Amino acid sequence: MATSKLVEGVRRAADKNINQAEFMTLTDKHSLTLTLPISYPGAAVFLSSTLQLALFTLDLNSVRILSRHVSLCSGLEYRSIFQPRLGQPAKKEHAIENVKVTNSAWDTNFISASGQYISVNWNASGGARSHTAAVLDTDWSPHNDSIVASGGEDGKVMIWKVESSMFDGWGQEGWVPQDFEPVLRIDGSPRKIGQVLFHPTASNVLASSSGEYTVKLWDLANPEDPRSVLSGHGDIIQSIAFNPTGTLLATTSRDKKIRLFDPRVGGEAVRTNDGHSGIKGSRVVWLGDLDKIATTGFSKMSDRQVAIWETGGLTNVKTTSLDQSAGVVMPFWTDNNILFLAGKGDGNIRYYEYESDSLFALSEHKSSEPQRGMCFLPRRALNVSDCEIARAYKVYGTTIEPIAFIVPRKADSFQSDIYPPAPSIEPSLSASEFFNGKVAPPKLVNLADGSTVAGPQRSAATSPPPAQSPPPIIQPTRTFSASAPSPALAPSLPVPHPIPSHLLLRLRRRVGHHRLPLLS
Repeated sequence: MATSKLVEGVRRAADKNINQAEFMTLTDKHSLTLTLPISYPGAAVFLSSTLQLALFTLDLNSVRILSRHVSLCSGLEYRSIFQPRLGQPAKKEHAIENVKVTNSAWDTNFISASGQYISVNWNASGGARSHTAAVLDTDWSPHNDSIVASGGEDGKVMIWKVESSMFDGWGQEGWVPQDFEPVLRIDGSPRKIGQVLFHPTASNVLASSSGEYTVKLWDLANPEDPRSVLSGHGDIIQSIAFNPTGTLLATTSRDKKIRLFDPRVGGEAVRTNDGHSGIKGSRVVWLGDLDKIATTGFSKMSDRQVAIWETGGLTNVKTTSLDQSAGVVMPFWTDNNILFLAGKGDGNIRYYEYESDSLFALSEHKSSEPQRGMCFLPRRALNVSDCEIARAYKVYGTTIEPIAFIVPRKADSFQSDIYPPAPSIEPSLSASEFFNGKVAPPKLVNLADGSTVAGPQRSAATSPPPAQSPPPIIQPTRTFSASAPSPALAPSLPVPHPIPSHLLLRLRRRVGHHRLPLLS
């Protein structure tokens, strides 16, 4: 086979301007696999234009570089289909300014996003109809872009429903923001509520952590008492995270332990291990359906770290030191196998591709503005026409800045290799089905056409031990002042459309110097 064909095929593959048929025509892939010394089922070794070896496979109508095969050849530099990638901050006129972010020292992300709206922990005094102390955390329902939960220093959990009519006239002269009324108030704890988190597959199920060192699971249709209480923490809970099916919940705590719970059984953790040894804040995130979790924290010498753990035995796979900065590192996972790490007080965002129990550095978004908090947009709301694989919302000073992470391709068709199915807005279970023991994989949406596909089945590693009868729980008196929102069928997701550049909040980004409506 002519070397010129091989060089041309690899060059075009690296430029991401080639499809499967064109690649096979240029390089005669089958004969190449037979004639070169290294072969692998479905893969071939090619000689690049820089006379370096690179390993490719034909996957999803594109040329994908498989990092797990790199070890076959010595001296190879790690490459990814997501590299190079750009983190593009929005223009100033598309940012949200004059944001009064909370002054609370409590360590949360300060901001959360649904497919339509953004919530921010606002610096406000509260009132009789809402929280009477600072809001510490918010989370949007993954099954309803208009429902958001909040937890505060007053020990209350509140559920809010955002009506689109409240934004009529947004951005126009004379528009006045309206205060929201919570649709549900729950006395979650006599102490502060530090985190709130919706269940990923069951509708109207919410977890809240409190200063009692417990996590409580709520059925929002019957909120008088929690359905289960997760106990055993020796100090403040610093973060909580569900696995994709919601059958396990991971926590980090100031007692330097990592714990896995069966959220329906309650009681003590089913698995516990020592986490990061430093005294500063630690965070946890699930690595999708890979039966792994990632944690960030500090060593005894105050080095910032990221660690990978397998969940079958909660054993440490690898711990990597990042630097010696002081800010807590916020981890975010996307189903492209990419882990984003954003340090509080940093201006940069690191991102890594996970492969074969290793994190390969892809690049780093750098900025001179230190972030106080951050969140990511649900993947089903991304702009697929621009090859946007993630979008962050960064809080700094009094500004919220959207940052788009884009794979720079010139493509007129849907790029299936960088868009695996995303979690759908449709729930897989009702709250009663979940608490009665039913398990269902998350529903996924094909971002090419909006169709719903079945998610991966739960593996043995994510199966909790056989359920035991939960211990008796002494519950404080619960009150709620409004009827719970009835579980509603989520609308089917339409075919994704490009997100216009002028949208940000409610995917309306043309805000200028207007104030945000309060969610507290």
